[in-house]
Formats: sequence, C-alpha cells, structure tokens
Amino acid sequence: MQLVVARIGRAHGIKGEVTVEVRTDEPELRLGPGAVLATDPSSVGPLTIATGRVHSGRLLLRFEGVADRTAAEALRNTLLIAEIDPEELPEDPEEFYDHQLIDLDVVTRDGTAVGRITEVSHLPYQDLLIVARPEGGEVMIPFVTEIVPEIDLEEQRAVIDPPPGLLDEAQAEIASSREDS
Repeated sequence: MQLVVARIGRAHGIKGEVTVEVRTDEPELRLGPGAVLATDPSSVGPLTIATGRVHSGRLLLRFEGVADRTAAEALRNTLLIAEIDPEELPEDPEEFYDHQLIDLDVVTRDGTAVGRITEVSHLPYQDLLIVARPEGGEVMIPFVTEIVPEIDLEEQRAVIDPPPGLLDEAQAEIASSREDS
C-alpha cells in the first residue's frame, strides 16, 4: 500500500536542498537518509534521500542526483510516497493511517448513525474527516479527541460527540451576539 508522506516545497540554498511539507506522523521513519520514495508525478522518481536536517523549524531534504538549485526547484510540488505494509500500524495507538479511517461507519455516542468516512482532509492546523450522510450531502468533522473520542477498528466505526450545530445547523448555539446601537 502506498502512503503520501510529504510534498516537496521550494528549493533552499544552492546545493539542491528542498523544503518539505511533512504529511506523516513518523518523519524520522519515512524520511530518513537512504529512504527510497515513489513520486507523483511518477516521471520524477523514485527519489532517494541523501540527507535531511531541520532548519528554522522546517525539514530540509537533499536527494541523490539533485545537486543544484535548478534541479531542486524542478521537484517543487512533487508528492513523496512510501510503500507500507497495509497491516502496519502507527507506533502511537492514538494515530491512524488514512486507509484505516476510510469507510468507517460514524455514529454518535448514543448510537445514532451519522454516515461513512469517505476522505481524510489534512489541513495545516488539523485534520478533517469527510463523512457522507445517508440522506445525501456530507459533513466535515474535526478529527480531534474532544469530537472523535473513539476509533474502533475491530467494529469498523468512529464514535463522535458533536458539539451543537455540527450535524444540524438548527441546533447551533450562538456564542455571542452584538446589539445594534
């Protein structure tokens, strides 16, 4: 099974380094020197990581055969893909791979069916579970412990505790109101 682990950003310096947007919770395992990664587009790869380092809070990688800024800039926006065993689980029991979450049934704590996870959207500040509703449409559920307290892979379900208004706008609570002066 293939897993997107990073997206290549802009070139850094003149010796072929690039910034990367990390898309894995295990960068030390997936993005270490010597790792061979498939790419999207596939014509660019595979790429072998020569070196990696953190600079100003960003991961910088250099790939074998990429020796200058021009070659590094040509890799911009390329996705880096690792091959993993589908049975492999993340080290942290509170972490999940996207393929483990797709197609899970979503229910509330009281057992009310909400829908089925169709996608996991990775945003800069948090992940969202995209859930197809049985009556049509979809709802985006922030993938945080307060709202998704339980993922049960054996039962193939995600239990949610949605705040008022997440599933039904009519139940939304107004946090504050402004009076017209």
